[in-house]
Amino acid sequence: MTEFIFMLTHHDVTIPNALEVFEEIKDTGLKFIGCKDIGLPIEKLQELFRKMKNADMTTFIEVVSNDEEKHFMGVEKAIRVGADYLIGGMPRFTRKTLKYLKEKKANLKFFPYIGKVIGHPCVLDGSVDEIVNNGVEFGKMGIHGINLLLYRYTGNVNLLLDRTIDTLKIPLIVAGSIDDFEKIGQMKRKNVWAFTIGGAVLEKKFVPEKNIKEQVTAVLNLL
Repeated sequence: MTEFIFMLTHHDVTIPNALEVFEEIKDTGLKFIGCKDIGLPIEKLQELFRKMKNADMTTFIEVVSNDEEKHFMGVEKAIRVGADYLIGGMPRFTRKTLKYLKEKKANLKFFPYIGKVIGHPCVLDGSVDEIVNNGVEFGKMGIHGINLLLYRYTGNVNLLLDRTIDTLKIPLIVAGSIDDFEKIGQMKRKNVWAFTIGGAVLEKKFVPEKNIKEQVTAVLNLL
């Protein structure tokens, strides 16, 4: 089954009213939820993650910084708030991140980005071969899965998805710019493990003139 991860984020930053939005959507049946490492102070993040865990949700933090020091600050936040999954992180930091998590004895699963990730909000560049080969390399390092910026790819999205699924035999999260029901349908047809949506729900793109809770419910009803 394909899972929906609702991200309390917009433009790759955790929204300032994340706690309030969580309260609105916590009774929808949503199982997976997360946010970025930036946008809220650590005390608010800890409060948010306590509430998400008390609601029996699986939790995710996505790290998006190009700066190594800031990246590892984000990794440390994921550990401190007790996230279940660390996702994202620039590919060049992957090996060091795995080592860091091992040294910290961190009990969380790591799904890094693959390919050439640029800008903020992040965009995916490079050839399909380069991106997939990067995933193969990381798979040998012992990552738990891949966080793929599929719909932010500058090349052939469908080819990239097919090659990634065919080649990488580890769980796949598709992140970024899923903003219509057709893309969700593609995730289901390809049996992608999970996908993230943040901005499109917050901008109420799925069910016009309905609230955020109804947007989340509409996505869940497709799965």
